[in-house]
Amino acid sequence: MENKKLIVSDKSCTLKEVLDIIGGKWAMPIIYILSKGKMRFKELERSVEGINTRMLVKELKNMEANGIITREVFATVPPTVEYTLTPKGGKLLPSIVSLHTWGQEFTV
Repeated sequence: MENKKLIVSDKSCTLKEVLDIIGGKWAMPIIYILSKGKMRFKELERSVEGINTRMLVKELKNMEANGIITREVFATVPPTVEYTLTPKGGKLLPSIVSLHTWGQEFTV
């Protein structure tokens, strides 16, 4: 395997910026679940084991602000909200799958 040096500069630390976006405990599981398609809030809440409502709202707002997901509100009573992964968010999926594979190999 070829050794490559990672050059980190003080002026542009994109790795830190990426971790600010997806470094939360819940972001990667949410992205992985949304890769399967649109989901309503309650479906998403049930799918992410161990998350509480407040934390899910916080993570979804952060991911929406960073362009990782889109939020669509429908004028129904009660309001229906659906979340979808954006193309930008979809590009994170191979990295998340790689981390999952690494975790299965080295953390078990």
